[in-house]
Amino acid sequence: MKQNLDQLMEARNLDALVASGKIHGNPALYYLTGGAGMTSAILVKRRGEPATLIAGPMEREEAAATGLDVVVSSRYEYASLLREHSGDLLAADVSYYQRIFADLGVQGRMGFYGLRDQGQAYTFLHALQQAIPELEIANEYASNVLTAARATKDAAEVARIREAGRLTASIVEATVDFLREQRVGDDEILRQADGAVLNVGAVHAHIRRLVGMHGLEDPEGFIFATGRDAGIPHSKGTPAAPLRLGESIVFDIFPCEAGGGYFFDMTRTFCLGYAPEPVQQLYDEVHACLQHIGGALAVGEETRRYQQLTCAFFRERGHPTIAEDPKTLEGYVHSVSHGLGLELHEAPTFRDTTENTARLERGHVFTVEPGLYYPERGMGARLEDVFWCDGDGVFHNLTEFPFELVIPVG
Repeated sequence: MKQNLDQLMEARNLDALVASGKIHGNPALYYLTGGAGMTSAILVKRRGEPATLIAGPMEREEAAATGLDVVVSSRYEYASLLREHSGDLLAADVSYYQRIFADLGVQGRMGFYGLRDQGQAYTFLHALQQAIPELEIANEYASNVLTAARATKDAAEVARIREAGRLTASIVEATVDFLREQRVGDDEILRQADGAVLNVGAVHAHIRRLVGMHGLEDPEGFIFATGRDAGIPHSKGTPAAPLRLGESIVFDIFPCEAGGGYFFDMTRTFCLGYAPEPVQQLYDEVHACLQHIGGALAVGEETRRYQQLTCAFFRERGHPTIAEDPKTLEGYVHSVSHGLGLELHEAPTFRDTTENTARLERGHVFTVEPGLYYPERGMGARLEDVFWCDGDGVFHNLTEFPFELVIPVG
């Protein structure tokens, strides 16, 4: 959590951290500024000291609204540095940061965070290290101090995720209502009021409108896939494909708060009109697995155990899994869970690898999403709920939406 940031910095031997870039879509800076309504900024924090937000003159009021200590960037006279270095952007940027660090008393071992082109970031940090030899740039790769802090959520963060979940459930409900209203032809294909075939693309367009109407954004898109596409986990669906009775539909929707905030993630599988027996069986086994994993959640348990439990559950029912064959494209083919927050996929990870030493902790918010996929048999099923472990170690399901495979239509 954010209040643990100084302790995490100490544990990682960081004297200071810098986060920079745009705010929207930049989890590091969004997290540290509380989602400031700004275009871009630089935030500097020394261990044990309040953070300082460096903002452009045009956004000084928005910066002040964060409650952080604010310095207006004109104080460091970037234009003069650019002239001094004859328009050399790299040299001017390095000198700019040198002025900031000198002014704020920043030194020692530092972590750098935020979004920047990879080559640009490498070039800048290499030049900065050469210009300030006494500066040590922390080498963090698999996990950094901010992803570690963000892995556990406080009550305010959970409230925002829960509200995003409520709105997401409303979007799914409205989509189901839209499908119920369609007509069905003699060929079991859905048709709109004007007689035109209802295809996946038209449903996608309707979902996009619903996302906007509910005040959310879908920067990662969503999945509404039918038939064979439902058997390929991340197929978003073929726009021209008509909606037919009896085909499995995987609807996986993962919007976030407007402005690049907290995500939600839920999946339901549907059939229109009726469910063929093979699809019903697939659905029932996935639903049973979701309940099995949800009932086994425990504080302190290794996260990788839940992937092992899922593979065992499906293997016992005759399905191929990636535990036996990592290359399988049928059966159970992905991880059962991932952390959720300012990124759609964040810590903790549930990968079943020896390197994964993560354990379930109080404050974790994560998905549980078992699925079974048989694209060559034209079907797939996935169900996904979001769970939160509170301060008492109690697990709460944040997804408030029923399980119903068959949607009556016509």
